[in-house]
Amino acid sequence: MLVRVLHTIRYLKPVQVYSRVYRPRLRPPASEPPSPVRVLAGQWAPAIERPECEIGPGRFRLLNQERQIETWNDAGIPKLWLYNLHYFARPTCEMIQKWIAENPAGEGAGWEPYPLSLRICNWIKWSLAGNALPPTALESLATQARFLSRRLEYHLLGNHLLANAKALVFAGMFFDGSAAREWLSAGLRILNVQIPEQILADGGHFERSPMYHATILEDLLDLINLGRLRPGTVPDWRGTARRMLGWLQQMTHPDGRIAFFNDAAFGVAPEPAALVRYAERLGIRAARVALGPSGYIRLENRRTAVLFDAAPIGPDYQPGHAHADTLSFELSVDGRREIVNSGVSTYDRNADRQAQRSTPAHNTATIDGANSSEVWASFRVARRARPLQVRTDHATFAEAAHDGYGHLKDPVIHRRRLDLDQAGLRVTDWIEAKREHRVELYFHLHPESMVAIVLDPKLMRSEGASFWHPEFNRSEANRTVVGRWKGPCPVQLVTRIPF
Repeated sequence: MLVRVLHTIRYLKPVQVYSRVYRPRLRPPASEPPSPVRVLAGQWAPAIERPECEIGPGRFRLLNQERQIETWNDAGIPKLWLYNLHYFARPTCEMIQKWIAENPAGEGAGWEPYPLSLRICNWIKWSLAGNALPPTALESLATQARFLSRRLEYHLLGNHLLANAKALVFAGMFFDGSAAREWLSAGLRILNVQIPEQILADGGHFERSPMYHATILEDLLDLINLGRLRPGTVPDWRGTARRMLGWLQQMTHPDGRIAFFNDAAFGVAPEPAALVRYAERLGIRAARVALGPSGYIRLENRRTAVLFDAAPIGPDYQPGHAHADTLSFELSVDGRREIVNSGVSTYDRNADRQAQRSTPAHNTATIDGANSSEVWASFRVARRARPLQVRTDHATFAEAAHDGYGHLKDPVIHRRRLDLDQAGLRVTDWIEAKREHRVELYFHLHPESMVAIVLDPKLMRSEGASFWHPEFNRSEANRTVVGRWKGPCPVQLVTRIPF
């Protein structure tokens, strides 16, 4: 355990360690008279609207689970569900007033920085869309912004710090006065550093999750939308948004929905089509991008799309949403998903979370029963796979290797090549080592898959029931084909998927 922890923390930035050690426990913020609201020019373009989540008095449906709540912080409710409750994705005046009355300043999940950030933005967006916030809500918003400004998530960085900064910019633009100017300045200072760092040259977000990429793209579009109301205040991020739209198109299956690499599921981030429509309302269209710095590869012909993971698992200092999925792929044929990664149904620290992040939940190889990257707890990674020698023509072939099994007593390099033509996909795996090893190749079929998996004759085939997790708290039965081999290395294994 100690070795695993050391291999985890060695990648952290000094600011993350410092912020964890010296993170102060703040007193609840004192109530102050509400800051004056700034008069903004222009008109807020309609943003993406979320579905209604309150289905009855005190009863909510979130993440595919319905609950009757007694308080906003009921014991025993999973933290992610509570977070979503406090986000206020679909505010109403009644809900806002109820939240203010029942959530004392600084107490409960709703005052943690991430849900706090999302709620600040959602209340302000609701107001900018033409809804009147009562004086108590304006006072609460200003209190929330003051509290957030002293609780920025430098211990996490990544998408959390972006959400914090966005909320400060929204509060700083919405309110007037010296405090608002400080929030705006702090938010913009963070964004001007983090956006160039987190958004890669091909437009992909550096955590390499299509789901979080879509979430952050919405954040950026919201900031551009807000900037139109006070020209010259917010930097021109339209070029970044165009690249992000282009990357998202490349990571979208022909069915119009995202691929499942790292933490990714439907029903959390906006759908790609909704983001495209929102961007068009702001006069933004997708740029043509070639996948590269993010590490993903798309192969495509008239019938088929293949998405291949030759990417780092994420930024070294924040791999919290990473899976052990290096060299995995997903496949669509004639508009249908056929080969799928297993997805995500939970963030709870349990056996399901561990299994869904593991290598066997993805379409790639395990060696001697190990994961390619040492995922552990809910959001931790110790030793991690590094992609090597990536080559592709972006149309018919892709090839890469990784060193995630280099820590074994006899180090192993896994190399994979995908070759696509009109007749099918050929997957060639090389297990490069000096001694005998046990190899399992996994192929997860979509619940409605129609393709056949033709394994190398050297492999022993097994096929069994498994689950695909397309949304949180939702699973669908599917089948997994596993090819097993044990013997001397190096060895070459060829799998064909005809169609």
